[in-house]
Amino acid sequence: MTDAFQDREKGFERKFQLDKDQEFKVQSRRDKLFGHWLAKCFGMSGDEAETYVIDVIDSNFEKPGDDDMLDKVKADIAAKGVSIDDSELNTKLSEFMAEAHKQVIEGA
Repeated sequence: MTDAFQDREKGFERKFQLDKDQEFKVQSRRDKLFGHWLAKCFGMSGDEAETYVIDVIDSNFEKPGDDDMLDKVKADIAAKGVSIDDSELNTKLSEFMAEAHKQVIEGA
């Protein structure tokens, strides 16, 4: 009986780890999509855009949650003089979260 419980516990641990890995992949994909959208809004392309996307992704590892990334993005928006308000940022994050989830689930 003990082996069955240990196997079940290991199964739950594996599922938890897989769920966390998938959550990380979805968030990273979302941040990448968000960074590409912002780069386009800023008129960036090529290497400049790719570098900016990496900066956006990296900025979301400083603290839990999205505030660190949003603070960076808002500062960049102000510096570039582009008109994007908080509600549009939040809407895009939600849209990109749904798209990222779809892409990760489909293995794209």
